[in-house]
Amino acid sequence: MLNLTMKLYHYVHCPFCIRVRMGLGFLNHKYESVVVAYDDENTPVKLTGKKMLPIIVKNDGIAQNESLDILKDLDNKNQLSWDFYFTNKTEVDKLIELIGSPLHSLAMPYWIWTPEFDEKSRHYFQSKKEIKRGPFKNLVRDQKEYINELEKILDENLLNKLQPFFMNSKITIVDIMIASHLWGAYIVPEFQFNSKIHQYLMKVKELTHFNYHADFF
Repeated sequence: MLNLTMKLYHYVHCPFCIRVRMGLGFLNHKYESVVVAYDDENTPVKLTGKKMLPIIVKNDGIAQNESLDILKDLDNKNQLSWDFYFTNKTEVDKLIELIGSPLHSLAMPYWIWTPEFDEKSRHYFQSKKEIKRGPFKNLVRDQKEYINELEKILDENLLNKLQPFFMNSKITIVDIMIASHLWGAYIVPEFQFNSKIHQYLMKVKELTHFNYHADFF
């Protein structure tokens, strides 16, 4: 049996959880994966006092959330070039925010039909998210609008900055932040990435040993 030193509690669809999964893969940290049902409030609250994932529990039993804090604490050799992120923090954070708005409107109606959700957790997720975004049926109806918006954001803010990574010749934490947010769009059949961006995402996937639905295979 593997001697796993960490346990990761996560949602499969969640970009911040994907961020940690990619980071752990890149850093070659072994961990036990625990997929939490979206309607399970008790598990995260018991661990950290609030319903927020991802949560990592290290071998000392201490639970920690906040995706960037988790990865920075584990990256003791600075393999992810954190200074690059902090130098460009305003631009990077703005890009992540821009991506999230149309992408989540596109992907959420599809996420709830993946193996991650059963009827109860699906209803919980949809009820919570519709408070902010409106009925999912309207998100699907307005899909083309969100596709156009996301394509414009990527064309103007990402495409010309790939060198081949974001403003860099090597992968950094910024690429993991971007890729983990974009990954959810692969579940939307009507949306197709620009070929250069797709190749970029596949390179990040390779370097982080990432498999989106590994928990279900």
